[in-house]
Amino acid sequence: MSDIDILPRRAPTRVLACGAYLKNRACLIEDHRVLWSRPHGDLGTAANREALDASIGALLAAASGPLQGVAHDMHPDFHSTRVACNIAGRLGIPAIAVQHHHAHIAVVQAEQSRDEAVIGVALDGAGLGDDGASWGGELLWVDAACTAHQWHRLDHLAELALPGGDLAAREPWRMAAAVLHRIGRQTEIQTRFGPQVGKHTAAMVAGQLQRRLHCPVSTSAGRWFDAAAGALGVSLRQSGEAEAAMALEGLAQGFVTQYPAFDFVWRTLDPTPLVAGLFALADHGVQARRLGAAMFHRALANGIAHRAIEAAHERATTTVAFGGGCFMNAVLTGHLSRTLQAAGLTVVQSSRAGCGDAGLALGQAWVASCAIGAALGGQFLGEAA
Repeated sequence: MSDIDILPRRAPTRVLACGAYLKNRACLIEDHRVLWSRPHGDLGTAANREALDASIGALLAAASGPLQGVAHDMHPDFHSTRVACNIAGRLGIPAIAVQHHHAHIAVVQAEQSRDEAVIGVALDGAGLGDDGASWGGELLWVDAACTAHQWHRLDHLAELALPGGDLAAREPWRMAAAVLHRIGRQTEIQTRFGPQVGKHTAAMVAGQLQRRLHCPVSTSAGRWFDAAAGALGVSLRQSGEAEAAMALEGLAQGFVTQYPAFDFVWRTLDPTPLVAGLFALADHGVQARRLGAAMFHRALANGIAHRAIEAAHERATTTVAFGGGCFMNAVLTGHLSRTLQAAGLTVVQSSRAGCGDAGLALGQAWVASCAIGAALGGQFLGEAA
C-alpha cells in the first residue's frame, strides 16, 4: 500500500476495486478508509500486471474483515477485470462491473459525499459504454451519496468515426479526416494530408471512411480535441498521450491571456461545424491557430454548459460534478466552471484521487459498495455519521 485516504461518509460495504487499464491503481474501501495501492501504469506490460497482482495481495492482507465484493471496469479483456473476477470467484463474492465514466463521477461522490444527485460531466479519451460502444464525452445523472450506483446517461458529444481504430488516437490527422468526410469534403483528405503522411496513407484513410471499414465511432472528448488539433495543423502524429490536446490548450491559453473577454457562443454537443471551420485557419500563422484553439475550447465548454444547465433544471439538482482526464485542461475547466457557477450551479471535482484514471478505482469501489449495500437491504453503514 502507498496511501490511506479518509472519506467523509462510511462506505456501505467493504469492497476491493482493481482500477483502470491505463494509469492503473487499485484500492480497498472500508468504513471511512480508502487503502490505495501504488500506481502501476499501463497494464499492457507484463511487469505492471505483476505489480498489480502483488498490490492486490497486499490490499487483501490489509483488510480488517471479509470483503463483500470486487469492482472492475466493464471491459472484459482488461487484466484488471480478470483479476477481479478471479478473486471474486475464489472468495465466493460478487464481481461488479462499473462503467468507466460512471466511475469517474463516483470518485467525486465518494470524496464529496453530496446529499443530492449530481449531473456528471465525464470527458476523457475512451471508456467502454454499457451499449458496447466507445464513450468519452458524457453527460450523466448520478444519484446521491450511498445510492450512487443508480445512474443514467443523459446525453453525449456527437459520435465521430475513428479511422484505423486505436491508431486514430495516436494520429490526430485521422480524426480531422473523419470530420472532412462527415461534411462532404472527403476529396480534401488526400490533398490536405497527403504531403505530410503520404499519398497512399491518406488515400487509404479516405477509402476506409467512405466504406466505413475499420471505423468504429466514439463520443470521446479526447478524440474531438485531436480532430481540432489535426484541422489546425497543430499535431498530425502524437509521440505521447494527450500531446495534441496539450498543444491545443497551449495555443488557446496564449489567445485568452491576450484577449481575456473572448468568447464563442455554442449551444450544441456536436463540434462538427466548429472543427470544420478550423481548417481555414491552419495556414494563416500562429495567431490564427491560437484563435482557432480558443474558439474550440470556448465553444466546447459552452455547448457542454448549456446542456448541463438544462439537465440540472430537468433533474432538479444544483450540483455538477467533473471527472475524466480532459479536466486537466485548465482553459476548458476554468471556462466551464465559471459558466455553470454563473447559472447558479455548484461545481465539484475530486480533491484527492484526481480527475484521471489513476483515481478511477475509488469510483469503482464506491459504486459497487453502494450496489451491494442496496442488495443487502439498504442498511448502509454510510447512514451513520
